[in-house]
Amino acid sequence: MIDTIIFDLDGTLLNTLEDLMDSVNYALERQGFPLRSLEEIRSFVGNGIRLLVERAVPQEVVGTDTFEICFKDFNDYYKVHMEDKTAPYEGINEMLRSVKNAGFKTAIVTNKVDYAAQELCNRLFPEIDLVVGSVDDRPNKPAPDGAFYAIDTLGSVAENTIFVGDADTDILTAKNAGLKSIGVLWGFRDREIIEAEGAEYIVETVNDLEKLLICLKNS
Repeated sequence: MIDTIIFDLDGTLLNTLEDLMDSVNYALERQGFPLRSLEEIRSFVGNGIRLLVERAVPQEVVGTDTFEICFKDFNDYYKVHMEDKTAPYEGINEMLRSVKNAGFKTAIVTNKVDYAAQELCNRLFPEIDLVVGSVDDRPNKPAPDGAFYAIDTLGSVAENTIFVGDADTDILTAKNAGLKSIGVLWGFRDREIIEAEGAEYIVETVNDLEKLLICLKNS
């Protein structure tokens, strides 16, 4: 029986792309670098903000002092503007209330920097029991460390836990942690990518996700 759900954040619960794009482009513009499109940002996200900025800047800049300036400018801007356009996907809050009422333990494990993850989730998702963001002393997904930390903190076990995410990184994280996974199709990656990584379940809508989770708890 599944009694614990670990959710990814960006692309699964929150649509964060535009604020991430604006923050990246602010940093790029300050250095006179070419700006990035929304689709480019979509392809860059998923492995933490440092890799996001590394992928966005001209590659000869990576590893230089100029990159560190860009990374600082991104962080400074994002801290102020992370909620300008970011919002939960339609139906997410209702789904979270439903699974909470059904008795699930819930966590978010994200590669989003911890300061942003905590601020956004504490305000937008009060139903969530635990938020695990990216910190320097814990490897990011697809390493299983964040998932293990969530499971231990919630007093759960791996065989009763399922991981929900929109990207290959999330499905691989579930594999590395010995968890089953659900891939969602409203986020930042296409079905083919999620299928190729081997998600046990794939859902197209938030309503489908809610129904599947309730079914898994009752099975």
